[in-house]
Amino acid sequence: MPEILKNAADEIRREELPELKSLCKWLVYGTISGLIIGLIGTFFHLCSSSAEFFREQHPWVLFFLPLAGAAIAMFYDAMNYSHDKGTNLVLLAVRDNKVMGIHHAVCIFVAAVITHLFGGSSGREGASLQIGAALGSFTGRKLKFNEHDKRIMTMCCMSAMFAAVFGTPAAAALFSMEVVSVGIFYYSAIVPCAAAALTASWVSSRFGISHIAVSVTFPSADPVSFLRVAVLGALCALLSVVFCASMSGTLKLFRHIKNHMLRAAAGGALVVLLTLAAGDQTYNGTGGAFIVSAFSERPFVLAFAVKLIFTVITLGSGYKGGEIFPVFFIGSAFGSVMSAVLGLPLSAGAAVGMISLFCGVTNCPVASFVLGIELFGSGGLPFCLLACAVSYMLSGYRGLYSEQRIVYSKRRTKYINKRIGDEK
Repeated sequence: MPEILKNAADEIRREELPELKSLCKWLVYGTISGLIIGLIGTFFHLCSSSAEFFREQHPWVLFFLPLAGAAIAMFYDAMNYSHDKGTNLVLLAVRDNKVMGIHHAVCIFVAAVITHLFGGSSGREGASLQIGAALGSFTGRKLKFNEHDKRIMTMCCMSAMFAAVFGTPAAAALFSMEVVSVGIFYYSAIVPCAAAALTASWVSSRFGISHIAVSVTFPSADPVSFLRVAVLGALCALLSVVFCASMSGTLKLFRHIKNHMLRAAAGGALVVLLTLAAGDQTYNGTGGAFIVSAFSERPFVLAFAVKLIFTVITLGSGYKGGEIFPVFFIGSAFGSVMSAVLGLPLSAGAAVGMISLFCGVTNCPVASFVLGIELFGSGGLPFCLLACAVSYMLSGYRGLYSEQRIVYSKRRTKYINKRIGDEK
């Protein structure tokens, strides 16, 4: 018996003790990161929201958008960061340990606020991922982490920043672990990502940061309803391909203007002209108020297409921010309109459209599904699951981030490890 107990104790010391130490270590780092990043994310949310509010109260600010674009380009030059890879660098920081630092966080923070202030069509979640990843990469180097722990720290801070800005901690933690290499979850980061996201979300809530809050009526869970939701998921997959192709094509088109200050100014001028044609500033900024309204009131039939055009011009010409909130706008508007055609409740159509389009452009079905549950409640669980599954499979091998890799085929249990946009 003593020999058995001794062997058991040796086994625990050899196998369990290192795991316990790692758990405690990452709970501490995750919680501390959540507290700090939560404050930074709250500040970023307040700055960008205040910028949008100021523009809404002073619409004439929009006419300075071309100058603001040139100023952003000049600012990036001054910071020696003119060749910014955007969110693609975030993916490389996790997968290949590419270096990000404070200068990246400062650049995207300032540029995103300027974009929102002057009426560019962009979101804040993409910017928050870049800020979080930059701070995580910087912290990992300062703490002299090994290359594996640096990657984990980067994902940890990404989760915290996303959760602070958007208020969905479970989706934030999962998204950071899923988006880099689709088909592989970086489970080694699950404890710090969860701890950081939950803490950061709590911090932002203490400051009264409010997020999307809507009431959704889902249909009964029967075969006809599932068929309707599957069709909407398939249509959103097609829309995701259109959005990603439009983004890629617009980027290439604007690159014909070699001077990046002139490029941004030209894009800003186009947005100003489009806004005058639209008659108001519905399609400028994040469009948060519109997203909420799409769940209770059917929007203009082509509102989703107009927002898509505003967004690809804004981001394609060099303004900063993110694509995710515009995707929510486009998806909720499209789903709301299509609900009348498919016979779904309006709010359910908006919810399914929003989540399935997000899934299609990010190739993150698990995070998208969980996001749907966090935003719309457990009543939508089967519909969000089905819509995300259909959208993921039918969206092909396109996506918002060219450095994203899809490790396993969407149609077979086959290892493919291909980058977004590569030929099949």
